[in-house]
Amino acid sequence: MKNFINGGLLLMALMLSTPEVSANPPLAYEGRRLYVSYCLLCHGSEGKGDGPLAKAMDISPADLSTTVRSRSDTILTKIITGEGRQTITGRDRHNLLNEAMPEWKDVFSANQVQALIAYLRFLSRAKHELMGDPEVGMQLYQKYCQVCHGTEGDGDGIMTNLMGITPMDHTNPNETNALDNEEIARRILDGKGRYMPAWRGILNQTDVEALVSYIRLLSQ
Repeated sequence: MKNFINGGLLLMALMLSTPEVSANPPLAYEGRRLYVSYCLLCHGSEGKGDGPLAKAMDISPADLSTTVRSRSDTILTKIITGEGRQTITGRDRHNLLNEAMPEWKDVFSANQVQALIAYLRFLSRAKHELMGDPEVGMQLYQKYCQVCHGTEGDGDGIMTNLMGITPMDHTNPNETNALDNEEIARRILDGKGRYMPAWRGILNQTDVEALVSYIRLLSQ
């Protein structure tokens, strides 16, 4: 009974003390938003070149889940923007991956290009798929998780010093990639250890899947 009461008091403290602080979205999170708006139609939801417009336009977009792995950020920037002489071909062309690749230099800022590259890196090396909507997940993370895990997800939330705890660092891929989606979801729903509260009954399955997806992008 004592543990139940302490757990309830802890949960109330977490919910009531959440600071009004907005996180800076991870680059891969911002990159996903750009990808969905500008790239998905041709490259597909998983970057494999099977987007709905690929067949209609009779083109074969690059499979980004494989080709991106061998490209540096510099080359990917040139491919996306179309700016600068290629060091591989020596030509003033950006479409190393495909002749139909548009030039986005007048559409994306430098920061947006870096964000898009971060998401492409996620697509090319992710061990776990995004099971929910990370945009919903970010809102839920700020509401329920940042008080312990921090606004950036690195485990330095406002409650850590107060309670003397060291929450999981969600920005560390060595920690997050070691857990599959189902395990992270289980920990959210059922809690873990003394201080990780169970959110079952507060968050539904869709909420949890969204949170898991946002956590995945935090570690990229």
